[in-house]
Parts: sequence; structure tokens; C-alpha cells
Amino acid sequence: MEQSLFGFLVCVIAILYAGSRLSYYGDMLADIMGWGKMWMGMILMAGVTSLPELVTGISSIQLVDSPSMAVGNVIGSCAFNILIISLLDVVFYKRPPVTFTAQTGHIIAAAFGVVLLCIVMMSIIQPGLFGHIAWVGNDSLLFMVIYFFAIRAVYNYEKRPKGETEVQEETKADIQYTKTHIISKYLLFATVVVVAAIFLPFYGEDVAEYAGIEEGVFGTVFLAFSTSLPEIVVSIMAVRHGSVDMAVGNVLGSNVFNIFVLAINDMVYTKGPILESISPTLLVPALGTVLITTVGIIGLVYKSKWKVGMAIDTFVILLVYLLMMKLMFAGG
Repeated sequence: MEQSLFGFLVCVIAILYAGSRLSYYGDMLADIMGWGKMWMGMILMAGVTSLPELVTGISSIQLVDSPSMAVGNVIGSCAFNILIISLLDVVFYKRPPVTFTAQTGHIIAAAFGVVLLCIVMMSIIQPGLFGHIAWVGNDSLLFMVIYFFAIRAVYNYEKRPKGETEVQEETKADIQYTKTHIISKYLLFATVVVVAAIFLPFYGEDVAEYAGIEEGVFGTVFLAFSTSLPEIVVSIMAVRHGSVDMAVGNVLGSNVFNIFVLAINDMVYTKGPILESISPTLLVPALGTVLITTVGIIGLVYKSKWKVGMAIDTFVILLVYLLMMKLMFAGG
């Protein structure tokens, strides 16, 4: 048990460190490419910080044959990503609320995330609802199509002229290295994240079994927290450097990408559609994530500047998340 716990902690620390360096070099790489902050957060940062969810999901299936842990990790990471918005409000308590500062256009990614999670919930409530091709559920094919529509929608939005009320946060990274150096370091730390994520479920299964925690619950709570560490690091660093839009884009973009990861997991799991082989308790975090994402959307539209430690919307997100965790532990 001690060896498994030690291995799990080593993997978490590796993801934490490598994720912070990825954000540093990823910011430079994005400026070289000339991408906007929303686009950079949703595509470059979200794709990178979601690598743990991708690799952990695949290894949960291939190494320990646990579809519930794989799906729980994805859905739990989506919930935890929204919680990061509350965390940012607490860490930067002297600044205006995150939802007040961020562009309203982030609603696009948030709404696509809600749509994707609703499809997940329908598949959990009624297995086989969408049918399947071979062992892959048609809902997974739908996830992929919606994902590409989402990134295209955000891209088109950023290309539109901004109105007077829309503030652009185009901060530039201090590029001190050559393009070759940036790319090589970027790939190096991406590799570290991938390798650490491969072993997370291997050690995590032993920890969950010893603690008497159901695999879906473990994936939703502990494994999701671990694989969301890069999102935490990237978001905090982005706000610290004055780019709230990159932070929010990373969080909401990661949720859209995570459901895309779920489709990849379905292709890897050859015993049948993956959403037909999981614990029904995973409906709780899926529903909770839809709820807190909706609260975030309200905050992005209403844009209240009032804040006492936390804004009202981010405080509600925190309360709902804690309630969701209580229900998860009660059921698992």
C-alpha cells in the first residue's frame, strides 16, 4: 500500500511541475503562432493540460480494465475545472471577479460543454439510446463532431471585430529563446505529463481498493483532481500574468476536450460502448457539472463586480461542487 501511495504522489508531483512548464513554453509558442487568448486557452492550453485525462483514461482501460475509472476521471475533471474558476476568485481575492473580467464569448465553449454533458447523461440514463457501430457508441461519434464545431465557433468568434464593451487582453509572452528551443522544451514536458499520467490509474486502483472506495468515485474525485493539476497551474499563472481570458478559455476548453477524450476512450474499450459499462453513480457528477457550468454562464453574462472574497456565482459553484462530492461519497 505504501509503495502505491508513494507512486501515486510522485505521478501527481510530476504532472504538477511539467504542467507549469508546459504553460510557460506553450504561451511562447502560441504568441509565435499569433493566436488570440480565447483560442489559445481552448485549443493549445486545453489540449495540453488535458493530456493526463487522455492518457489516464486509456491506461485505466488497458492496464486495469476499469471503464468506470476512465469515465469518472473525465467527468470529475470537467467538474473540477469549473471549480478552478472559484479557486481563481479566492487566490486573486483583491482583483475583480473572474467572470466579470473574462470575455462574454467564453459562453460559446461553456454552452458546448453543457450540450456534450447532456448527451453523456442521456447515455447513462438509457444505455444504448444512440446505438453503436461495432463496439463504439454513436454518442462518441457525436462527441467528436460537436467538438470540432465548438473549436470552429470559438475561432470565428475571435475573428469578429470587438464591440466597445468587449475588452481584449492581448498580453505577449517575453520570448527569450529560439523557436527550436521552445518546441523542444514543450515536447519534453508534454512527455513527462504523458508518462506520469500512464501510471496514475495503476497506483490509483490499489489506493482506491485499500480505502474501500468504488472505482467510479475514485476516478471522479481523487484521480480527477490529480489530472486537473495542469489546469490549475496554467490558470493561476495566466491570471497572474494578466490574461484572464487564457485561464477561462483553458478551463472551459478543457471540458469540451475532455468529452472528446471520452470518445477516444470508447474506441479503446473494445468490450462495447463505454457508457453502457459504467457505474450509474457517475450521473451525479455529470448533472452537477451541467449545473455549475450554467451558473458560470450566468456570471459571464450578468458580469457583477461585487465581491467579498468570492463573487456570488463562484461561491454558488463551490457550494454545488461540495454537495456533489457528498452525494458521490454517499453513493460510492
